[in-house]
Amino acid sequence: MGYWVYVFLVRNQLVDTGFPGARGTVARLIDERRPRGVIVTHHHEDHAGNVELAAERGLPIAMARATEAALREGEANVGLYRRACWGSMTPLRGTIEPHEPRGLELIPTPGHSPDHHVVWDAERETLFAGDLFLGVKVRVARPMEDPRALARSVRRAAALHPRVVLDAHRGVVPNGTEALLAKAAWLEETIGAIDALIARGWSDRAITRAVLGREDVVYAVSRGDLSRLNFVRSVRATAASPAESGGRRAP
Repeated sequence: MGYWVYVFLVRNQLVDTGFPGARGTVARLIDERRPRGVIVTHHHEDHAGNVELAAERGLPIAMARATEAALREGEANVGLYRRACWGSMTPLRGTIEPHEPRGLELIPTPGHSPDHHVVWDAERETLFAGDLFLGVKVRVARPMEDPRALARSVRRAAALHPRVVLDAHRGVVPNGTEALLAKAAWLEETIGAIDALIARGWSDRAITRAVLGREDVVYAVSRGDLSRLNFVRSVRATAASPAESGGRRAP
């Protein structure tokens, strides 16, 4: 479908497991390279789609408790566009042996999802960013995304001053630290513009058109699951209360 998904083998450890439709490819990689363990950045099916395969192969797995809980619970009402793109992921049933990453650190970076983590190789100054970056000006969001938290997480990652940034869908990000800083700045500026219009009493749809532009084909294909409107709604939902902001916020 013209959309890349990367898994990374570093220090003989596999970062993410790809999507369900790539099971055969990931199985061959595991069988040929026999990594000592697996690290999962978050629960979305393009990253955790073959966790159960890894467990079946006897590989220990490192992931956040929230990630494992989400995989075991499964996600209801997954859109047809996701099933068509990635394949269907069944809830995790098997027993997971814990993995202790060697030379790598899982760092919480919520925003894209509540359980999102990046993987940091401090010695090599390399950041395995999962879905933290994706691009500087990503104008669409899913309902569970939090642009405010994402902006903070991107700044946290940039503060590591990575020499190399590896994105799960773009591969090597040129000038990675600068790209992360540019994304954080764009998010903060965009959130500020949305907040200003919220304070003036604008509706979510009017704010979307004014700040982010009209919806495109992504909105139609995902039936609104990936949308600019979701971005605005999340900013409103996470706005400071009047007491916290020191002023009156429009309803």
